[in-house]
Amino acid sequence: MSIKIAPSVLSADFGRLAEELAMAEQAGAEVLHLDVMDAHFVPNLTFGPMIVKAIRNLTGLKLDAHLMITEPDTYLDAFIEAGADAVDFHLEAFEPSERQQRATAILDRLKEAGVGRGIAVNPDTPVEWVYPYLEQLDSVLIMTVHPGFGGQKLITECLEKISLVKAEAARLGVEISVGVDGGVNLETAAEVAAAGADVLVAGSAIFHAPDPPAVIRGLRSAETAA
Repeated sequence: MSIKIAPSVLSADFGRLAEELAMAEQAGAEVLHLDVMDAHFVPNLTFGPMIVKAIRNLTGLKLDAHLMITEPDTYLDAFIEAGADAVDFHLEAFEPSERQQRATAILDRLKEAGVGRGIAVNPDTPVEWVYPYLEQLDSVLIMTVHPGFGGQKLITECLEKISLVKAEAARLGVEISVGVDGGVNLETAAEVAAAGADVLVAGSAIFHAPDPPAVIRGLRSAETAA
């Protein structure tokens, strides 16, 4: 499985959004990562389904909506209808007593809608939390920063979660794509790739660079450098 590059749209210039998305596509990105934050689950507020729909109308790239919100199940259909091709949600959003029921309901709904199913794991969360759901998942997103703001330094200790989740998936006989989100740039990409990541999410490293297409190409080359 070759590495995919997923530029995080939150770092793009929204005044030139169509140009920014076209640049990412022409540079070879396969996925656009959409950071949805509610100022409750994380201390930042970004955008919702209306912006996802607008982005859907601007690009043919796959859209991965990362729901950093406290009620992902409540708003799930709105993001499906907006055109998300995949959805990542957080188990940390739920109280322990209701986590399994609500997470399973989300995964069932995503499957019914033909939308990719992903769970994101915060740095302080044991990756074992996702193990009961691996047979229902298409992907796991390993957070290597504390979610909420861009431009943070990658927490290298989180990278071991990649091999752990892949080993458990292999034991179960399922294939899981594992993405890394947080602090991914030209300096850290080789280490992330060497740890086994399949998808590199990068925001400011791409959109704030003098030559964003060169960064996308450089991130992809991290696979051969790993």
